[in-house]
Amino acid sequence: MLSSNSCPLQPPLLTHTIPEHFASIVSAHGDRMAVISRAQKERLTYRDLDERSNILARGLRERGVKKGDRVVVSLGNNWEYAVTNYALYKMGAILVPLNPAFTSVQIISALAHLSAAHLIIGTETNLPYKPPRENATLLKEIAGDLSSSTFQSESVPSLRNIILLDNSKGRVATSALKATTPFTDLVIGSASEKARRFIPDEPLDKLDTINIQFTSGTTGLPKAACLTHESILNNGYFIGARMKLTPEDIVCCPPPLFHCFGLVLGYMATATHGSAILFPSEAFNPEASLRAVQEERATALYGVPTMFVAELELLANGTVPYHGFDRLRTGIAAGSSVPSNLMDKLHKILNLTGLTICYGMTETSPVSCMTTLDDPIEKRIDTVGRLMPHTEAKVVAIDDPSRVLPIGQRGELVVSGYLVMKGYWDDEAHTAEVRSVELVMEDGKAVAKAWMRTGDEAEMDEQGYVRITGRIKDLIIRGGENIHPLEIENVLFKHELVSEVSVVGLPDERYGECAAAFVVAHQDVRLGVDDSGVGEPSVDSGNRGEGQTLTKEDIRSWVRAQLSSHLVPKHVFWVKEYPKTASGKIQKFTLRELGIRMLKEATGRKGTREKAG
Repeated sequence: MLSSNSCPLQPPLLTHTIPEHFASIVSAHGDRMAVISRAQKERLTYRDLDERSNILARGLRERGVKKGDRVVVSLGNNWEYAVTNYALYKMGAILVPLNPAFTSVQIISALAHLSAAHLIIGTETNLPYKPPRENATLLKEIAGDLSSSTFQSESVPSLRNIILLDNSKGRVATSALKATTPFTDLVIGSASEKARRFIPDEPLDKLDTINIQFTSGTTGLPKAACLTHESILNNGYFIGARMKLTPEDIVCCPPPLFHCFGLVLGYMATATHGSAILFPSEAFNPEASLRAVQEERATALYGVPTMFVAELELLANGTVPYHGFDRLRTGIAAGSSVPSNLMDKLHKILNLTGLTICYGMTETSPVSCMTTLDDPIEKRIDTVGRLMPHTEAKVVAIDDPSRVLPIGQRGELVVSGYLVMKGYWDDEAHTAEVRSVELVMEDGKAVAKAWMRTGDEAEMDEQGYVRITGRIKDLIIRGGENIHPLEIENVLFKHELVSEVSVVGLPDERYGECAAAFVVAHQDVRLGVDDSGVGEPSVDSGNRGEGQTLTKEDIRSWVRAQLSSHLVPKHVFWVKEYPKTASGKIQKFTLRELGIRMLKEATGRKGTREKAG
């Protein structure tokens, strides 16, 4: 049996554009809550969302926005972002979400790459665990002098409009930014205007590119993936169906709207089922997330593992009292593999017994595999579920993508179906590296089928469940043996003093590569200082509070007791946090660079000590 599987063809694919489907939801559930923004104390029904997006679409059209224009949006999770999404979808303009934490250099790069004419941005950027950042300085770096009524950007000649959302509560002076358009000017309308439908200047097609997502960049520079009405509408719909979302559900969504997690798994999944989406704060705040669940009696909670860990820590240390989680029943964990120990805590502590696991990538709109509420618990812990409807997948040999591997063998997962991106914007070379097209016969006609290489090592079982065993680029090859970091991480995550852990490969003179563990201990843990030379640089080993002590040898002994000796990390580094993408994924390539630098510094220290001796 080969590791190749096709998903069910039911329910059928939605054939509408996003605005067409949204109109049906507004008709059926207009008075139900659609968006709750806790930080802003703002609530929108589906009818409110429809009316405000109609007015905004007309305002944007007056500012010159038209079908096909790339509109870059740099905002946090707020009601304005929610309204902007549907305004752009209704116009046929292309939504380009950007991480609001981007620097001016990153924003200029994105704008220039897409020849974007319009930028919607806040006066401030709210950042996780940091004070707000004012954006007036950034805007001047992008567009130059904004004090006159018009501007022309030397950095981005295509840029014609900057629409400014004043979210700073007066902290940022906007009087000197006269060349920008206040967002509020575009959402003011009369009662008759609110009731009037928005009709696009040109017809919309389900295969139009409607969303360009910059990839998270866990392994290098981001690329711009082009997604369609069909791909993100159906992906959101099928995700919501697997969670059994209804108009009674309130989904707490800390993941950002500028990422597919928030935009599709969150916003599109709720909107296609008449559910409400709850934004705890503009940027991730674990306390705000827990309190939002309590106050709104949410039924679902989303997050990546690092988010869930931060929330559980607040419950464990008493910062947030343990009550008000009784209505939680489901949610989504995605972004990276969820250790079994963490899954167990989420079931027991947060009542997330119906927590689902989603797997995918930006280029597949994004979810290709997902568990269900009815899957056996072992499948919800050890796998990422089975294929989504209207999706195909196979596991192929890493060195020969044309060879499909037998069931149970590890190889690269490749995916096909409606969900595969159209390509990277203006980047045929990179598109060809990861996306291939084959001609197949369907009903006597030759049909083009696109396949997407995921870059993930996986295996498939007889029932079609997919288990992700790691990023192919993350595999550690030690003396000819493949080491899968996830195997070590899962073991270390079970240690009661370990909060987070990430394992990468570092150069080794004897074996070529060796395993190195970057460990974040719980807050009340004292870290023992080991100084054993080059192999044991003491990094960030400061006191984290009075409590139990954790040493590097404790880490090795814990792994040695449960896994074979070649899997024991040669190097252990204490860290307070990890370099992460905007969606919360750990950037392992950055950790690898950090580890190499630490080893070089330790070598230098050892050489200095030897000379002194």
